[in-house]
Amino acid sequence: MKASRLAATGAVAASAVVVLSSPAFAHVSVQPEGTAAKGGYAVVDFKVPNERDNASTTKLEVSFPTDHPLASAMPAPIDGWDIKVTKAKLAKPIEMHGEKINEAVSKITWTASGDGIKPGFFQKFPVSVGTLPEDADQLVFKALQTYDNKEVVRWIEETKEGQDEPENPAPVLALSAASDDEHSHGSSGAEEASDDSKDTENTAADTSVSADSSDTTARVLGVVGIVVGALGVAYGVLAGRRRSDA
Repeated sequence: MKASRLAATGAVAASAVVVLSSPAFAHVSVQPEGTAAKGGYAVVDFKVPNERDNASTTKLEVSFPTDHPLASAMPAPIDGWDIKVTKAKLAKPIEMHGEKINEAVSKITWTASGDGIKPGFFQKFPVSVGTLPEDADQLVFKALQTYDNKEVVRWIEETKEGQDEPENPAPVLALSAASDDEHSHGSSGAEEASDDSKDTENTAADTSVSADSSDTTARVLGVVGIVVGALGVAYGVLAGRRRSDA
């Protein structure tokens, strides 16, 4: 009995910890679909959970980093949301595909045209971004989440190294090292092509061997047929002589 009571008490305590700690994870975040490699392009999702029980999220504003401006940022259309992309001039132009870019996306705003994000739900807001900087390990996107009761939650606090996560942390996109996937794919493709070539050669060799074998068999059968025919003729001649002698 004591053991069962302790187990039940432990289970209740554990569930209480989960319930109490869960709001700490319910904040606006950003994650790539796949990887976000330095110097490349990526599709990233801004995930927005609704933290309120009596209000819906009706607006999201995401400010893009100014220390590492992104020349391209294209949001995906979402049913029930109006999207506005704001650009700003750059103090220092950046180069993209051999051209100088004088402005970059500074903010994207999603405004609900319907019910928005209801209590107990979350919404993903996908954006294609690039090119990602090669001299940074992460990008910080500050966000404002607005509810239909006019409350605004400012997800703008940056996490300091060696310190606990702040109450309203800003979404952070971690960047991975540039990969050699394209080269590896090319090498793999070459190996596959080489294997296919070898298979073709082996198949051709097998066919050749089969053909040679068939040809040899045909010749042997032909010679045997000639010999048999000759023997038949000889036998017929001998039989005819015997009859004439008789």
